[in-house]
Amino acid sequence: MNFEELKSAVAAGTIDTVLACLVDMQGRLMGKRFVAEHFVDSAHHETHCCDYLLATDLEMATPEGFAASSWQRGYGDYVMKPDLTTIRPVPWLEGTALVLCDVLDHHTHADVPHSPRAILKKQVARAEAMGLTPVMATELEFFLFAKSFDEIRRAGYRDLEPISGYNEDYHIFQTTKEEAVMRPVRNHLRAMGVPVESSKGEAEAGQEELNIRYSPALACADHHTLAKHAVKEIAWAEGHAATFLPKWDHRRVGSASHVHMSLWRDGANIFHDPDGDLGMSATMRAFMAGLIAYAPDCTYFLAPYVNSYKRFAKGTFAPTKTVWSVDNRTAGFRLCGDGTKAVRVECRIGGSDMNPYLALAAMLAAGLSGIEDTLDLPPATTGDVYDAADAQEIPRTLGAAMERLRRSDMLKAALGADVVAHYTRAAEWELEEFDRVVTDWEIARGFERA
Repeated sequence: MNFEELKSAVAAGTIDTVLACLVDMQGRLMGKRFVAEHFVDSAHHETHCCDYLLATDLEMATPEGFAASSWQRGYGDYVMKPDLTTIRPVPWLEGTALVLCDVLDHHTHADVPHSPRAILKKQVARAEAMGLTPVMATELEFFLFAKSFDEIRRAGYRDLEPISGYNEDYHIFQTTKEEAVMRPVRNHLRAMGVPVESSKGEAEAGQEELNIRYSPALACADHHTLAKHAVKEIAWAEGHAATFLPKWDHRRVGSASHVHMSLWRDGANIFHDPDGDLGMSATMRAFMAGLIAYAPDCTYFLAPYVNSYKRFAKGTFAPTKTVWSVDNRTAGFRLCGDGTKAVRVECRIGGSDMNPYLALAAMLAAGLSGIEDTLDLPPATTGDVYDAADAQEIPRTLGAAMERLRRSDMLKAALGADVVAHYTRAAEWELEEFDRVVTDWEIARGFERA
């Protein structure tokens, strides 16, 4: 829906509400609901929000230690600048449209550098300056539960019951039972302009996967964010809860968000070289070498919370090593489509909780650095990568990933030192909050026996 179409829909009375949304550090939609007439009259130019929205945590707390906004700085305003190319209907909400906003400095109207959308746009511009177009796709994995968000919250998040009773990986009969949620998800997102290809059952009871078509990197992140939001709202409307927590039960497999990526020029995939080994071009090999070399530096952006690291476990289809392998789901990076024009690399490290803008930006930064520095791709690892003794490990805790982020010269050069410091502080705060809490596990383990 372009702006003229929106104005026509507002004049006809079919759209009465416009959601103006920014994407926060956690990858969520935050913003305002505008009376549609006011939006098309004036608010489409810009609106404002408190700058704490890009310096908070999952609980919307206001932690100390962020340089960009704080109690000392008074928590002023940012400008929300609607990107009118992102206007779209929200088919599951009556009379509603949505637009994504860029976040700008109130005084200079420059991009706020730690805004997730700005971070990704910077890496896309870097690629375009090299004559390259990053084309990417994400897979969204999540769990559906029998009860609603409110019921589960009131019960203290105990006795969680998935919507199904057994592993439903590719299972048509079981997923038929879940079509009250998944069919509206697919169809509403398609009507919204998000190019969903399919959904399927995943490798656990109640686990779903949603696949979205390849798109330019910024559109890919937009699609991912809108899809995740839609899943939660549509599940809620049907009386169910959906979670993107990567590991909600230690006895069950976790949820990932795999990312497929390639680079294009003049309508062709430049990762493909018919004469190259496995159909890989020299550019692809250097890009993958960068991904692997800097994977530990980037892990925070793929796994941003304490819970994220519970997912990395042997024998669960979640990787533990940063090596690459050919069509091998035990590796951190999987070569897909080898020998074909669709050759690409899949990063399997990201969890379902990742912010797609930050994750895609970090991976682009790593891969483009590999190209700029003409890094050599190490040999592929074969067999069960979980048992590859000499392979580089993925950081196993949030603290370890935070320290790699803090020391990453590559990310400081690519994203900006202030941006790295901002997200390092976010990781520190997450650990501070976790460390002060007594968990159920500690009480059950030591209450009597300690």
